[in-house]
Amino acid sequence: MLKKLIFVLAIASALIGCQKKDAPKGSEAHIENVTSAIDDDALTNAQDAPGDWTSYGLNYKEDRFSPLTQINKDNVSQLSLAWSTDLGTNRGIEATPLVVDGIMFLSGPWSVIYALDTRSGKILWTYDPEVPKQTGLKACCDVVNRGIAMYKGNIFAGTLDGRLVSIKASTGKLNWSVITVDTARAYTITGAPRVYDGKVIIGNSGADLGVRGYVTAYDAEDGKEAWRFWTVPGDPKKGFESKAMEDAAKTWKGEWWKIGGGGTAWDGFAYDPALGLVYIGTGNGSPWNREIRSPGGGDNLFLSSIVAVDVKTGEYKWHYQTTPGETWDYTAVQQMILADMKIGGKDRKVIMQAPKNGFFYVLDRETGELLKADAYTYVNWATHVDLKTGRPVETPNSRYEKFNKLVSPSPIGGHNWQAMAYNPVTKLVYIPSRELSLTHGNRSDFKYDPMTWNTGSNPDETKKTIDDPKAHKMEGRLIAWDPVAGKEVWRSAGASIWDAGVLTTSDLVFQGNAQGKFSAFDAKTGKKLWETDLKSGIIAPPVTYLVDGVQYVTVAVGWGGVMGLWSKYTETIQPGRIFTFKIGGKGKMPALIPAELKSKLNVAVSATPAQLSEGAKLFKVNCSDCHDLQGGGTIPNLTYSKPEIMNMIDDIVRKGIFLPKGMPNFGNRFTAQQVKNIQQYIYAEAKKK
Repeated sequence: MLKKLIFVLAIASALIGCQKKDAPKGSEAHIENVTSAIDDDALTNAQDAPGDWTSYGLNYKEDRFSPLTQINKDNVSQLSLAWSTDLGTNRGIEATPLVVDGIMFLSGPWSVIYALDTRSGKILWTYDPEVPKQTGLKACCDVVNRGIAMYKGNIFAGTLDGRLVSIKASTGKLNWSVITVDTARAYTITGAPRVYDGKVIIGNSGADLGVRGYVTAYDAEDGKEAWRFWTVPGDPKKGFESKAMEDAAKTWKGEWWKIGGGGTAWDGFAYDPALGLVYIGTGNGSPWNREIRSPGGGDNLFLSSIVAVDVKTGEYKWHYQTTPGETWDYTAVQQMILADMKIGGKDRKVIMQAPKNGFFYVLDRETGELLKADAYTYVNWATHVDLKTGRPVETPNSRYEKFNKLVSPSPIGGHNWQAMAYNPVTKLVYIPSRELSLTHGNRSDFKYDPMTWNTGSNPDETKKTIDDPKAHKMEGRLIAWDPVAGKEVWRSAGASIWDAGVLTTSDLVFQGNAQGKFSAFDAKTGKKLWETDLKSGIIAPPVTYLVDGVQYVTVAVGWGGVMGLWSKYTETIQPGRIFTFKIGGKGKMPALIPAELKSKLNVAVSATPAQLSEGAKLFKVNCSDCHDLQGGGTIPNLTYSKPEIMNMIDDIVRKGIFLPKGMPNFGNRFTAQQVKNIQQYIYAEAKKK
């Protein structure tokens, strides 16, 4: 009887398996089947399934190199639209889509998650975590989300308000949700989680507003915390979470913990399963100005560092600090790429990064030994990096204690979050780079405010400014970088300082730009081989994959991000859309939303000079990061507002009637008179030519 029962159960199990396997493409059963197969082995051996894109950087190397060759430099001129889908969003889209057997998952503004069938472009489900719109007040750099993770039938995402959620891939239903941050502080999450060794790894943002960074690993099955690695030490009187934090505290001065410390890990991670090491990229100091957060100096570990920790325990293994004593917002959270290459005649397992500070680093990923460090853009804060000590050799006055100093790169960085890619065929790294500078100054009137930017590095009008004629450029470029030789091989001029991330195949590089152009370049020479106009700025990196034997390229389009909040390079900003291309595609471009005709406000100014001055100061500190009065991006230029809207400004600012639109409620932060002063300042600016 028992044998018969076992036989019946085996047959039933086989039948169920067949039903799942043969389920219609795009059905819940099909999605459950294909996403459940994405386990540790599948993620570790992503190269065995080149037709799918199953993790943020394509694989654990995070190299964004696809070996697919159906689309190549000989036929890329025939690439055309297969389909497009309107997401109905109006803020920045920075996400890398994930794709398995034609099912696509991606995140959008306000941490909303979408599932699409790439065979038709149809949206299968949407998961809205319902992030409170007031959270936008904590977000330094738009309400964006850079991506998600997939594992054993589930999708994982961080939400802007600090949650980590697990969603069933087949239905979009919530499995579990955990709060990963102190919600009383200015923490947010914009980065993509990763799944390593059955754990979901997530960091957070907020260093610019005054928080202390850390990374947490959660069990992918039930969301229970596995380990947490703090990136900077806390109050020594409360004890240290680890020996690493105790040692790090020796590199700090003063009472840094009272205003955060910084070091948030808001973007870059990588993983070597053979070594069992998770690599964490850490962020800037909080405030930026070291003289304020750590008076008397110090390296301030682990700011602006690559830190290797044990995947099972989170125990510190090694670190390399790209910018000791960071004071210019030179984060090292930028993407890290793993590769094997010959350096100095020796075969090395390396990790590579192009952080904000302008130097391209190659490290031994087993030990953290510095192997190469070369400037990939114009740098004037340091002359070079000493390979013996591993430390940068700083230029005089670069730290702006006594002078204002024009420093390059700017806080936007020589490279930011926009994904770069490494091609093992050409042996080149493709970097969305830029030249830009900013004048820093050590202000004596700094006051910490937990709900706004706390840089502490604004120019002081009472001090001399040291200029640098070589640092006046403001331009973007895509560069091909030889990591072994430490030099640029080719460059293509960018459309702006805020163009998109890249994808590479054996002979092509794909990139979108701020002018809405999506292009393919020859990977060896940089020659532009193909281009299409998508009519709205692009910041997200593209992906490529196979569906039913056909290769596709997809890019998510939605202008925004920190630069896109207040600037644009196209006539209009179109809704967020997904564009997918193939050779000989027959899709029709979506209809464009026409530009809205607006005129500047023409209202008499009734404020006194003192009131206008106060309005200008309040606007600069609290409003200008989003509302630029010289241009305007995804957030309106208020000098073009309708008079009836400006008459409601007190209700908008202090009562939050536009909160559903994403405009935070400032409550009692301002008096009624202060709001009126801001209004009058906007009226005065509108009258300027």
